[in-house]
Amino acid sequence: MTPRDTRTGGVLEQMVLPALMRGGYSYETQVNIGQRLGGGKHIADVVASKAGKQWIISMKWQQTSGTAEQKVPFEVISLAEVALSGKYEGAYLVLGGEGWTLRDFYVDGGLMTHLAHADKVDIVTLEAFVASANHGEL
Repeated sequence: MTPRDTRTGGVLEQMVLPALMRGGYSYETQVNIGQRLGGGKHIADVVASKAGKQWIISMKWQQTSGTAEQKVPFEVISLAEVALSGKYEGAYLVLGGEGWTLRDFYVDGGLMTHLAHADKVDIVTLEAFVASANHGEL
């Protein structure tokens, strides 16, 4: 069995960061934003800032079918918990890659009826996020 290539997340980050800069955002990567539910540090991929406001950005890459898809609900729960603290304007979960079978379900709000605070997290495609960030419209 060939081991999974876990470096693809870095490619996703390199697509998102230039879009944030173009949109006038400053950012930090790999930011400790508190404790995850159940314990342990919650490290955000990116925290973007502009005009005194901050957004949490988490990125998941799914190049081929695999386990990233199953991690999305827990990530939404974790991000919503932090967003409820009031410190952040909101949170984004950016889904990149072609291997998602549930991407449309997630992006179209499929988790809303299952998770109490799913509305605190915008689940978007990579393309949609880059377009919003480029225009300074997070």
